[in-house]
Amino acid sequence: MAILSCEEDFTNIDSSVLTNTKFTSNSLLVDITAENSPLERVQSDNISRRLGQYLLGVYANSDYEKLEASIVSQVAITAGLQLVDDDDITDTTDVISSIDTVFLKLPYQATLQDNLSSGPDFKLDSIFGDKTKAFTLNLYRSDTYMNVYNPEDPSKINRFYSDDVFQKTSDRLNAELDFQFIPKDTIIGDNTIPTDTVFYVKRRTDKNTLIKTDTITYNSSLGIPQPFARIPLNENLIKELFLDKYESSEFSSQEAFNNYFRGLILEATGEDGALYSFNFNSTSPDLNPSIEVFYTNTVYSKGTNDTIKTVKNNNSFPLSGFRVNTFTMDDKIYPDNDEIIIQGTAGSEGTITLFDEAKMQELRDRNLLINDASLTFYINQSADTSHVPDRLYLYQDNTAVNAGFGQIKDSYREQLFFGGELQRDVNGTIEKYTFRITKHVSDLLSGKTNYSPTFKLKAFNITDFPS
Repeated sequence: MAILSCEEDFTNIDSSVLTNTKFTSNSLLVDITAENSPLERVQSDNISRRLGQYLLGVYANSDYEKLEASIVSQVAITAGLQLVDDDDITDTTDVISSIDTVFLKLPYQATLQDNLSSGPDFKLDSIFGDKTKAFTLNLYRSDTYMNVYNPEDPSKINRFYSDDVFQKTSDRLNAELDFQFIPKDTIIGDNTIPTDTVFYVKRRTDKNTLIKTDTITYNSSLGIPQPFARIPLNENLIKELFLDKYESSEFSSQEAFNNYFRGLILEATGEDGALYSFNFNSTSPDLNPSIEVFYTNTVYSKGTNDTIKTVKNNNSFPLSGFRVNTFTMDDKIYPDNDEIIIQGTAGSEGTITLFDEAKMQELRDRNLLINDASLTFYINQSADTSHVPDRLYLYQDNTAVNAGFGQIKDSYREQLFFGGELQRDVNGTIEKYTFRITKHVSDLLSGKTNYSPTFKLKAFNITDFPS
């Protein structure tokens, strides 16, 4: 529904506004055409779009397309990695390294609630679907090189899309194949409290002698341990791919490592479960996803079993650099029932036609001065509204002229008033989204422009803002 607030028969606008006697304000309701517009893919890399959050998991809902969201990310290394300190390598010593544990760390996004007697009370957020059901997660080493420049035209910045295929090498890296991903929690009173806030590492010698147990937490800037997912990795493979290569050419620089270990693939599959949004740009380094390697060096007197000392080590490899969100989505045919289905990722948008040529000419003939024009979309209260977007975005479909999207004039000239936020009625029930498109409509009806592309309506992403 488009609403136009206008004035008719307005004359002598330059110098006689205050004395004009032919001033009549009014409003019009204008029917628009809206259609579903399923997406095949979306650009989903951080090379040019600077995405900070990425989706992982499975979302299955009969109202929408089923979604399996996976992540591909480069891995960062620290310069000068050594498996054994130089001081421990002498003519009189033997040093044997043994892995204590190695895992992929995925910090959840969580809100700190009121403290309970048992400790901090967190509520996991940025989760869509049923988090009581697990999805299947497997980890692979990628054999697809991610470059900032387009290999077919190095003068252009590269782009990756949600349907791109990344080649896998070797075996799966997770220790438990087809790992069942689900948050660990406990119920205290009426609260469900995440328990993934601490992990214990048993430090052992190569002869499996327990030395000490370390308590591992990852804290926020307030020093509070945060909940995180821990996916155990195959120790033999990580030793072969990482520890045994520390002082080799493959680890000599980040560039060399990116060519050797081209990325980590986090592949989610399943028929049900939940979709988790993970933050890769936290201001607290400990709260960014990473590969964590804990190992112990046992220093022996050469040729004997006499232990001189044990040295505990921990290396962290952040999932940093270039990243891509890949989506596997089931095709869905939506009924033609006057509804627009809006689904984020590579789901579905809406195509909006404001005026056909006849309607636009009819409105132009009325000689209107547009004070305000808004476009409103009402939420279908009978559909699944458990995860309604906080904001939608409206943009121009410019594919007919330059194969791209365009910004509506109001989105950058009147950005603070452009709208799109979720609105509620007086009872607090979610109701509608409204966009103010005054400048766009005014330019059209005044004849200032004849360019009237269709609009697209989508779930909002921070990268949609015009820059």
